[in-house]
Amino acid sequence: MSFAIIQTGGKQYKVKAGEILKVEKLIEKDKVEFKNILAYGDEKNAEVGSPKIEGAKVEAEILKNGKNRTVLVFKKRRRKNSRRKNGHRQEFTLVRISKIYAKDGKVLSEAEKYKKVVKEKTKKEEAKK
Repeated sequence: MSFAIIQTGGKQYKVKAGEILKVEKLIEKDKVEFKNILAYGDEKNAEVGSPKIEGAKVEAEILKNGKNRTVLVFKKRRRKNSRRKNGHRQEFTLVRISKIYAKDGKVLSEAEKYKKVVKEKTKKEEAKK
């Protein structure tokens, strides 16, 4: 199974094809390409860039944009009757890695087609209604 180490939003992620990843908010609508590839490879060999590999890329599709849970920021100055309470919700994007390309344009790894699983109603659930 091939992997790649990408950099986005000031962070680095080790990704594989088909993996769902939570990254900093991206503006793109449907698909995104990560061109900041620091390394890629598989179990036998790997290639490391200095600092990045030119020509390599990772394609991903955007699943959802959203906000994380609220983080409370509370500041209190003792004996001054002064306090401040703020909340912060960081925005994120869920992406699904679809393809990993080598620097020569060859596909190293490709994800299977994404299927939504629809739960079928069983006879017991229908009998309850």
